Amino acid sequence: MRSVDHALQLAVLLQVEGPFGVGEAAERLGVAPSTAHRLLAMLVYRDFAIQTRDRRYAAGPVLSLGASSQSRTALLRSVAMPHLAALVERVRESANLVILAGDHVRFIGSVECAQALRVGNREGMVFPAHLASGGKVLLADLPPERLDALYSEAKWAGRLDQRPSLAALRRELRTVRERGFAINAGRTESGVTAVGRPVRGEDGRALAALSVSLPTVRFSRDRLPELTSALAMAVRDVEEEMRGGGAHLPGRR
Repeated sequence: MRSVDHALQLAVLLQVEGPFGVGEAAERLGVAPSTAHRLLAMLVYRDFAIQTRDRRYAAGPVLSLGASSQSRTALLRSVAMPHLAALVERVRESANLVILAGDHVRFIGSVECAQALRVGNREGMVFPAHLASGGKVLLADLPPERLDALYSEAKWAGRLDQRPSLAALRRELRTVRERGFAINAGRTESGVTAVGRPVRGEDGRALAALSVSLPTVRFSRDRLPELTSALAMAVRDVEEEMRGGGAHLPGRR
């Protein structure tokens, strides 16, 4: 099962971040280079990856994410990760970077805190956007017609029992817009609470979200000002670096 998990993590990394070498893959997974090489060779065999002329690996035909989206996501992650680590130092809880992928959010960056009881690394995972804190702040920024399309009955055919009430979702997202942050109290994972804020591009549109995840036993409303303030600082730092550090990042399509 661990090998399967590692292979899936590599597939996600190839899809959302673009090409990397065996050494980089081994470092990200925490495995030996020989193990990373075997996993990548299997992904190549099954067309999930291809090997480039410089002996790096890139997404193959099965992973059909556009190159511009890869570079945008990789750039966003590279800018945000140091600020995620600083956020973790500030609040002593785990932190994440998420992007919207249809009606789900994908975790493209995650930093664990050092506490014995903690929320683990979520990188590569996906959760329903309307349940996750980061997903809610991203949905709250969508034009009404796009939100309606995402949650139309036709789009959710075959899983209508999982489809949220659009009227209730609109009300919740209105509150999220007013507050500037969202809370997920055990709706994606039992015993886990998360708080999220949007990261905005130069055009003012939300292109990603930062979130802090912690065991529910350590969360209280008294901690909310601390968490939202720390998130606001991290978001500000990411946005400033993207604007002023030469890391131009286009707005979300």
